[in-house]
Amino acid sequence: MNLKSKIAIQGIRGSFHHQVASQYFGEDIVLNECLSFVEIPELINQGLVDGAVMAIENSLAGSILPNYALIDEYNLQIKGEVHLPIHHHLMGLENQTISDIREVWSHPMAILQCRKFFRAHPHIKLVEESDTAEVAKRIQEQQLEGIAAIASKKAASIYKLNIIENKIQTREQNYTRFFILKKKGETLNKTHLVNKASIRFVTKHQTGSLVDVLTVFSKLNMSLSKIQSLPIIDKPWNYAFFADVIFEDHELFKKAIESVREKTSDVKILGEYEQSKRKHHVESK
Repeated sequence: MNLKSKIAIQGIRGSFHHQVASQYFGEDIVLNECLSFVEIPELINQGLVDGAVMAIENSLAGSILPNYALIDEYNLQIKGEVHLPIHHHLMGLENQTISDIREVWSHPMAILQCRKFFRAHPHIKLVEESDTAEVAKRIQEQQLEGIAAIASKKAASIYKLNIIENKIQTREQNYTRFFILKKKGETLNKTHLVNKASIRFVTKHQTGSLVDVLTVFSKLNMSLSKIQSLPIIDKPWNYAFFADVIFEDHELFKKAIESVREKTSDVKILGEYEQSKRKHHVESK
């Protein structure tokens, strides 16, 4: 008897995290719904779930820095990534129109990605909530007139809401990148080619130390697709760097890391995985 994988997500059924979990692991999974990202690491490390999905950055709103800190603090392992095209839709009860809507409730990231749309509707008050799909569910359950949600078509379908306006995000090409997470040292059933890694390093306190690290990868023809600094909590004015490295030869990557170790005070490999392929034409449901 095959047991269904338990996957932790931020949000509930119908959320973008739910969509990524279904896309990566398949529909035959058990969701552990969390209304906060901070709940996820404990579930992973206590073995209460088999894996998790966590948003890490958006092409419009930028990086979600607290999630980098969570991955580092709880020593989680990145096992994969998914770039999901995000299409936000405004939805409410049947027969509601844009003129009927007094307030829109949604996750702050969703609101941020739709700011231009709401500038044209100044009568609408924007209210931050913990999850896009949870608001959609609440509107239906409580029959909230004059209230709308920003959520996916999947959420509108699940919670039987009317889509008032389609694709209200500021830009058509709007992506959120999600990490697939696991407890350090454990594996997931799904395996891939390894051609990308996420690392954390702390440079030495000397001029040119960051350049020295970047030069290592440059000389070996490896691309750094992202580099992000984050303050070290217990060391004021000291920063750790989080970087994504794309490579073709894994042995060459290991060689690069050994060289980086000599030029830094600390290096941690957060995960090695297959680089995801963006699909510009795919609708987020």
